[in-house]
Order: sequence, then structure tokens, then C-alpha cells
Amino acid sequence: MLQQYTKIMVAVDGSSEAELAFKKAVNVANRNDAELVLAHVIDTRAFQTVSSFDGMLAEQATEMAKQTLADYETYAKDHGVKHLTQVIEYGSPKPIIAKEIPEDHKVDLIMLGATGLNAVERLFIGSVSEYVIRNASCDVLVVRTDLENKIPEDTKE
Repeated sequence: MLQQYTKIMVAVDGSSEAELAFKKAVNVANRNDAELVLAHVIDTRAFQTVSSFDGMLAEQATEMAKQTLADYETYAKDHGVKHLTQVIEYGSPKPIIAKEIPEDHKVDLIMLGATGLNAVERLFIGSVSEYVIRNASCDVLVVRTDLENKIPEDTKE
């Protein structure tokens, strides 16, 4: 019997790398007849440096996330995904993507885009994908290529 995934989570943040992962996740969900969990984490640490923070930035970030997830949901359903869940969480993306959402939603595959960080940025802050690979308790697939398995022109050096 072939191994099948039942719940596939794809972490999306609006980046081109996340979009590649999303499109591949749609295909994998269809091949496995799996539920697709669209996850977006609003990094609240970014708001801590704003001295006049009054909730307006968080509201704007939430509205943008809702619209992004709605667009992704439309694409997924138009491309045959039958079961889809949207998740918006607040906090540090690394543990939320690696542990919290997968445990809460019984995810058995996490798909995410490869980091856009350079070597120096990875040294100081580390990438989400590296953290998820090391800490997730389910399978993790880091997507680097488009639907034709080619590196997109805009990411080539």
C-alpha cells in the first residue's frame, strides 16, 4: 500500500517561495485526497518595536492575512482541493509552524518554501524552514522549484 498523507499544512507568508510551496501543496493534497491546512503566522515580535502600537497594525496584518488566505483558498478549490482549513496564528512563526499548528490539526506533512535569507541573515536569525525541519514531529518538505521542478528565474543568482 502506498503511503498517503491525510492533512497537509502549507505555511504561507506572501513570499514567492511560499507561493511555490502552496501550488505544490495543492497538487500533493489532490493526489492524496488530503485536507489542505493553509497556515499564516503574524509575527507579533515585529510590533514590539513600535512605541505607539495601538492594535491598528495587528488589525491591518490580520486583514491582509485573511485576504491572502481567501485568495489561496479560491485557487485551491478551483484546482480540485475538496477539504481546506485556514489558520491564522499570532506569535513567533518557528514554534507555531513546527509544533503548535501541526499538533492542533493532526498534520502529517508540512510544506514550506525555501528561505530567502542569505548566509549572514541565517547565521543571526536562522530560517523558519531550518527550524521546522529540526523540530517538527511529522514529515517536512521544503519546496525550491516551481510546478515544472525548475528553479524560478527570479530566484536564480
